[in-house]
Amino acid sequence: MRLYINTMDAVLVDLRADGWIKFEKEDWIVPNLQERRAILHAASDEIASLKELIEVLDRGVQPKSSSM
Repeated sequence: MRLYINTMDAVLVDLRADGWIKFEKEDWIVPNLQERRAILHAASDEIASLKELIEVLDRGVQPKSSSM
């Protein structure tokens, strides 16, 4: 997993079922309330972007070929 958290300028790289998380180049931590909120916000934004990508690709719109 790689999730960029803009408000923290950090990249979440792993998580455990017990709630511990790991940021890139850092040790495992239990996120505080502010960190959890920032992660949830970034994840929600990422989900919305991925849904949009899926919708566009599912439409099957083919790019116009350029004549060269």
